[in-house]
Amino acid sequence: MNKDELRELHLPAYRELPPIGLYLDQAVRYINSYLMPFGFPELTTSMVSNYVKLGLVDPPIKKQYHAEQLAYLFFVAVAKNVVSMDNIKVLLQMQKATYPTPVAYDYFCDELKNMVCFVFGLKDTVEKIGTRNSEEKTIFRSIIIAVSHILYVQHQLEQQS
Repeated sequence: MNKDELRELHLPAYRELPPIGLYLDQAVRYINSYLMPFGFPELTTSMVSNYVKLGLVDPPIKKQYHAEQLAYLFFVAVAKNVVSMDNIKVLLQMQKATYPTPVAYDYFCDELKNMVCFVFGLKDTVEKIGTRNSEEKTIFRSIIIAVSHILYVQHQLEQQS
């Protein structure tokens, strides 16, 4: 992947998530279409079902996943690369107590792009994302930093082989 392709990597903002519900297979394909270019492991229908059983994601409504559920699925699919499922559950509880889902999810998307661009050397400084600081925000940023470094190492090793 070249620098121009890396600059284009992003997750959809909350307002860009599908305005209609997606069935399980559709939701998985939709999420994977954004995760795969980053190099994240593929999300499967079994994984989504397990995340629902674990209480990380609300059950589908009439077998359909809506924006809030998709936002949580994106976060879980990314965070599981560096944090245990038990800790993801704690993180999601913290998020629900402090920030509405659209605000938290958009912060997550912006921060992921911010950190990936910085770690991959596409920009010299890290932008300040959001308007207020909190312990929760620092924890989420630390997860995103760790994920960005893992992506960088994987990308560099793939370039060597």
